[in-house]
Amino acid sequence: MTEFAPDHISAAVRPSPNFGSRRGTSGPDMIVLHYTGMDSGAAAEDWLCNPQSEVSSHYLVHEDGRIVQMVREKDRAWHAGKSFWHGVTDNNSCSIGIEIVNPGHSNGYPSFPKRQIGAVIALCAGIIDRHAIVPERVLAHSDIAPGRKVDPGEKFPWRTLFKAGIGHLVPAAPIRSAKGLGLGDAGPSVEELQALLQQYGYGVEACGRFNNKTRTAVEAFQRHFRPRRVDGVADASTIGTLRALHERLPKATGKQPVQFL
Repeated sequence: MTEFAPDHISAAVRPSPNFGSRRGTSGPDMIVLHYTGMDSGAAAEDWLCNPQSEVSSHYLVHEDGRIVQMVREKDRAWHAGKSFWHGVTDNNSCSIGIEIVNPGHSNGYPSFPKRQIGAVIALCAGIIDRHAIVPERVLAHSDIAPGRKVDPGEKFPWRTLFKAGIGHLVPAAPIRSAKGLGLGDAGPSVEELQALLQQYGYGVEACGRFNNKTRTAVEAFQRHFRPRRVDGVADASTIGTLRALHERLPKATGKQPVQFL
């Protein structure tokens, strides 16, 4: 790709060759947030622009708040990989990917600097305005690829974004016990949990058996919405938080009300 005018006014442009045309959609309706998981922002930027990597994102946000755009918003970047959300598996075609520089869980996983998060908020706000993206469609990579991905992780300040009008969030229900639904459990309570996760968007079948796929979905949910304890156990806090999210979904989405079992 040759040089192009940035969609975000303060972004520098470094074109990546790793992109294509969106498929089956006229434009994006989702934002997916990632962390880079590499030693440095420079290394991540180089990798996202290397044709041999076959990966890219629309934007990269450095620790100091600098924003680099690598793929035009109208184009399909290669950031989501194998993923699922509300029945869609080609999430690259319906999303804008933002890589946030952070070495990740394998490299110490430091907190995200305030200046960096301020830049992420400004970037997301512009994308939301340009494409009319609804709050519940601002997601983590781990939401759409549970088990395979854990970024941007439990340290990511979703509450700060929510206070700035970005994303969908509720106060997490208090943790009062470690007991809850886990691997090997079965029955109506498990089926209800799975139905709630599925209706929110996660790729879970409501089969009534708490299997490994359910556990990884619960972990992903906890990383985003109940990060104080990420253990894959659906305790009362996790289930209460999930129910509250459903109850507070904007009515304009057209979603059907959740039917509790």
